[in-house]
Parts: sequence; structure tokens; C-alpha cells
Amino acid sequence: MANTAQATKRAHQSQARAEHNGAQRSRFRTAVKNLRKNIESKNHQEIDAKDFQATVSIIDKSVTKGLIHPNKAARLKSRLNRNLRKKVTK
Repeated sequence: MANTAQATKRAHQSQARAEHNGAQRSRFRTAVKNLRKNIESKNHQEIDAKDFQATVSIIDKSVTKGLIHPNKAARLKSRLNRNLRKKVTK
């Protein structure tokens, strides 16, 4: 239990921040998971550039908000792009 008003406020802020970051992290993970699922299951004609660009945008926003490391984002975008190109060329 917090003993001072400042500690109470900081605990409240921390909880609010954790909830917000969790929602943003969930949005990020869901977008990546959906794109991977679409790459594996659908024909390459059904996966358009908009889906890929939307996912890349969400990844970049996650970096800006400090949810993931920039190197992880670069690695993830590179792998998604490689998998997508591999499916398109087949």
C-alpha cells in the first residue's frame, strides 16, 4: 500500500500505462499474426500491398511508442517481406 499521495499517484499511473501498453502490444501481435496467417493460407493474389503496409505501419508505431526495440522491428519486417515475396514468386 502506498504511504504518500505521490506514491499512490505513481502506482495509479503505472497501472494505467501498463493497461494501455498491453492493448497496444496486443494490437501489434494480432496484426503480425494475421499477416503471417494470410501469407501461409491464402493465395498470393489475396494478400495485397495494403495488408503488408498496414502491418508495417503498426510495427513502426510500436517502435515509436517504445513497445519493441527498433532492431526487432527491422528483423520482423524483413522476415515478413521475405516470406511474402517467397509466396508471390511461387
